Amino acid sequence: MASILVTELPGLTGYPEGLSLQRRLMTLRQENRIPDVLLLLEHLPVLTLGKNADDSHILFSPEVLAAQGIDIYHTERGGNVTYHGPGQIVGYPIIHLRENSLGVKEYVALLEQLFLDLLAREYGLVAYRDPEHRGVWIGNDKITAIGVAVKRWVTMHGFAFNV
Repeated sequence: MASILVTELPGLTGYPEGLSLQRRLMTLRQENRIPDVLLLLEHLPVLTLGKNADDSHILFSPEVLAAQGIDIYHTERGGNVTYHGPGQIVGYPIIHLRENSLGVKEYVALLEQLFLDLLAREYGLVAYRDPEHRGVWIGNDKITAIGVAVKRWVTMHGFAFNV
């Protein structure tokens, strides 16, 4: 893989702002005006629903979530319902798959492997993939959620690492 520009946003980022930035970077990457980029950030509390989700998958009413300051957004990424919030590292790789000789399935598997290796090497934790549900798991708990969108060979969305 070619070099990648890593950009960390300080503080907490609202989901609409993070999504808008991803879309701008995706367009620039599709036009070959920037290199591959990895955005790292923490979101204000939010639930995002991927293409495989609907509102019935949310365990609490919109009123209960709103009272807790948790917004809900439907997204174009794959996957189901994912919570993002303080203390969670969210990564949005904006990567040109074709230029990196990757297909979508290979890319998602690569993200999973990255976290399997990180957890084993840095924390001594044994994690695994579940063939039925994307992401990285320890026991019955998902430690890394993965959901991506790809347009014109460029990725957006990415991973949420529960630290």
